[in-house]
Order: sequence, then structure tokens, then C-alpha cells
Amino acid sequence: MFRGTALATGSLLLLLSGCLTGCATANAEGTHVGYADSAGPAVIGTDGSAQSRVVAALYGELLTRAGQKVRTANVSYASPIDTAQAVVDGRISIAPAYESTLLRAMPGGQTLPGNMEATLSMALPPGIVALPPAAAQGGVVLAVTNSTARKHELASLADLRKTGTGLTLGGSATGDPDAPSVAALKKTYGVTLTQAGTAGTSETATAPGAADVLVLRSTDPVITRDGLVVLADPESVVPPEHVFPLISAPAVDLPGRTALARVNSLLTTAQLARLTASVEAGETPGRAAKAWLRAKGLSH
Repeated sequence: MFRGTALATGSLLLLLSGCLTGCATANAEGTHVGYADSAGPAVIGTDGSAQSRVVAALYGELLTRAGQKVRTANVSYASPIDTAQAVVDGRISIAPAYESTLLRAMPGGQTLPGNMEATLSMALPPGIVALPPAAAQGGVVLAVTNSTARKHELASLADLRKTGTGLTLGGSATGDPDAPSVAALKKTYGVTLTQAGTAGTSETATAPGAADVLVLRSTDPVITRDGLVVLADPESVVPPEHVFPLISAPAVDLPGRTALARVNSLLTTAQLARLTASVEAGETPGRAAKAWLRAKGLSH
């Protein structure tokens, strides 16, 4: 489990405190080394998802171009929590992480409303840093078909109040820990929906019998393919899941952190969805990452 010790607010200029000498950990092969004596490449870890692998490829390309040696871990982890734990344990140096998913694994962390950066920094153990997040989110969204949006003039979850009691809630991400319940939507937005099943997978989101309001992963290709309208969530009933680099502070130098920060404002949820879809369709994460970075002017 994560250790809930306090850490000063994370930023690109945050340096390791209290572990500059003799602080031991384990590398990807299980050999214990001291942080101060570790001169090897930064080790990037991922879970098995296309999304994690392509984001890690972006990080690897940016770090390499900043002059930092990197390599990919020789194991694939089961989930974002497992990759984060591997960073904390020192088995890897860096991994894509997601805000609310990470916080759920940290017992006793104090949440500061509206300040996720400070919340994470207080919850993480010394030497582990949450760098600023990208604009892209990898969590849950609620969406409707274009025809439903036009019929009821829907742009946000608050607009659902206008529809009365006839709409159903369902979708492929209904069982996700961040998926809002009918009760939560009622409490936050005064919306009355009826819980449907899990219809609304990538194959059936617009099929007859699908739920009216679909609970989907933000990078589900069905959103773009079927032209779904993602409803704004002004009251944040769905917790934030922006993707960010979780790093071991001694393993990523300041030029590397600065390079990673360049992706923050450029990587949107829609672009992350396209990158993920391209990898799921067979493109290698490295190739997809290089093409995206070139298109954004971040590489030659």
C-alpha cells in the first residue's frame, strides 16, 4: 500500500528532499540500488492498455529528446495502480498515472477541494512526484447521441433536468469506480434517470435499446465514431482523471521534467482517444507517439 507521508507541493522544480544519499530501492530487475548511486537509464513502466502504452511512448520520446537515457520496463503491469506502486517501490522510474485512481490507493490522504496537485503531493511518499497533468482525461464521461442532444437541447448534465423522467442511464463503463449513480446525479443535478443495463458498448452505443445517457470511458472510440455528444459536468460529479507522469524524483532530471511539461496543454482527451485507437488498430505505440509529436512541433 502507499505510505501517506507529507510532501511539499509538487512542481516541475520540485527536487528530492530527505533521500539524496543512501536511499535504497529496487530496479526493474529486482536488484537493490541506492538512488544517489543509480546512473542507469530511467525505466518507464506501463499497464497492458493501449492508452498507457502510447502515453508512455510519448514520455519516452520527450525524455530521449531532452538528452535523458530511458528504457521500457521488461514487465507489463496489470493496472495503473500497479504501475504507480512500481514507481513508489523503485522498480520503475516513471509511469502514466491518473489523479482519482491514484488517490483511491492512498489511505489517509487529505483532499484539498479544487487543488488536486497539492492533494497528490501530500499523499505521495518522499521522492515520488506527480508532475503537472495533461489536458487529456482517461476517466468516465456521460454522453448522448447527437439526435438526443438536439431533441432535448443538451450540452451539460444540468440540462438533463429538462427531459423529465423518461431517460435511462447505462453504458459500457457503468461499473467503473468513477461512474456516477442515478442517486448521485439526482443529488447533484436534480436529474431523474432510470438505471439501465450495460448496453452501450463500442458495438451497441447507438443501437436500438441502448441507454439514453451513456456512461463511457473518455477514450472509447464509439464517441468519435458515432458522433456522440459528451455532456459537460460543471459540478464535477465525475472525479477528474487527467493523465500525468508519476516519477521517482532522482530518476528524471530537470530538463526531462521540462520536456514532459510540453505535452500538458497539447494532449487533449480527443487526441488521446485517437492515439489509443490507432494503437488498438495495430500501430506501434512508438510510431504513434512520434507521429503525434511531429504534428505538434515537438520533434523533427
